Amino acid sequence: MTTKTKILIIGVLAVTGLAAQAQSAAAASPPPPSAFDEFVKDVKNPTDWLTWGADFRARNEYFNNALTLSENDAASLNEQDVIRFRARLWANARVMTNLSVNARLSAEPREWMKNSFAAWKENADSSGVQRGTGLEWRYGILDNLNVQWKQAFGHEPLSLTVGRQDILLGDFYDWWLVADGTPGDGSWSFFLDAARVTYELKDIKTRLDLIGIYHSPQPDAWLPTLDYSKNYSLTEQRESGLVLYGSNKSIENMQIDGYFIYKHDDQVWANKGDNADIYTVGAKITGTPAEHWKYSVEGAYQFGSKGDSIRTSLASAAQYGPRTIDAYGGKAKLTYMFKDKMNNELSLVGEFLSGDDPDTEGTDEMFDLLWGRWPRWSELYIYSYPLETSGKIAQINNIGRFGLAWSVNPVKKLTFSAMYNALFAPQEVPTRTVAPGLFSGDGNFRGHYAQLVLKYQFNKYLNAHLWAESVWEGDYYNQRDQMSFLRGEVMLTF
Repeated sequence: MTTKTKILIIGVLAVTGLAAQAQSAAAASPPPPSAFDEFVKDVKNPTDWLTWGADFRARNEYFNNALTLSENDAASLNEQDVIRFRARLWANARVMTNLSVNARLSAEPREWMKNSFAAWKENADSSGVQRGTGLEWRYGILDNLNVQWKQAFGHEPLSLTVGRQDILLGDFYDWWLVADGTPGDGSWSFFLDAARVTYELKDIKTRLDLIGIYHSPQPDAWLPTLDYSKNYSLTEQRESGLVLYGSNKSIENMQIDGYFIYKHDDQVWANKGDNADIYTVGAKITGTPAEHWKYSVEGAYQFGSKGDSIRTSLASAAQYGPRTIDAYGGKAKLTYMFKDKMNNELSLVGEFLSGDDPDTEGTDEMFDLLWGRWPRWSELYIYSYPLETSGKIAQINNIGRFGLAWSVNPVKKLTFSAMYNALFAPQEVPTRTVAPGLFSGDGNFRGHYAQLVLKYQFNKYLNAHLWAESVWEGDYYNQRDQMSFLRGEVMLTF
């Protein structure tokens, strides 16, 4: 048993013990605010026009074989062990009625316990391969800075938000194509530089969003940063686009969403990033057809053109140029809610994202997640994709998955969840791989995926979780090793 596994087991037992002690303390009605709660409220709202807050998140993340797809890695990068310290400070100032300014400052230094896959100036050697261990300070960034105007131009249903902002479209914590504009920094920030217009048609229970995006890969392109090093990027290319998103709730117990998304990619660095014009049309239906049931179904089709720095198995370099996009994807979830004392929920989950067919040189069938490259269903599996998609973390495609998910609240404030997925690859050959020898080219089974998560909410200010994932590789890979992921987190919010 590894040290990390022992630590995880001890942590699970500790959190479970704390939760068991808290079970008997459940009150019939919520207690009145404590003196500390009142103090926090007064401090965070010093005037009637200003509010502010802060949070601090400490994570220890360990994963093995995901980046290298093999235990036999010459650069010793198969094991990654890092402690991430993210601190954020935010404020909202009401300039005048219905007009406010929102700002948030964020930083995330990291302590690397194993040789880091991510280079930083102080530790990278002349080859840029051996990253070493130690403290990586990174930089501080304004990851939110925007102006919000409600009842814009005197119209109550119209609101306008302009500037750096978080934009999350779709089901809560299952946002599909618009969520994270900064996959290069992991979960440190999620922002997009954008202008968003929202119009509410209350008579027909409809909401319309029009969003324009212009996003740079450099952290300091629009706003200054604190101690920025040029080794870092938020994404691989300059990205701009337009999103039209509509949501309607006029049918009882049902919500119907429809959207059109245009994304334009401009390659900034040689041999990195894409030149693309991607058009996406899609729809989502969610609902609660009966007392114990809920569902969500979403699908999208993509067309346009794309050219990138690598597409293996092609006959000539000329084929790296623009190719016609013909791609599609979809996901679904059906949940049975037991509505018992422990809030048991059991779900059937599935997803399909098309992969690029290597035999169609003029056509690109790879589904593009657009601004949805974040660990939506797996913290581990996103790290297996850089060797498959020309260096891009979380550019998940060429995948079919289905399985079961279960969640339960065994005692108050404690949540336990588990998930299993069988993973498949529609196309045997990953056409963007930078390491063809790691893939068999003669198999469609990616492997078995399992996830276990334990969360505990100590109070409104403090929460923690323990997270474990594993993938037993199938015949899509050559080595067929086991990928693993462990994380412990504590988060304090003020």
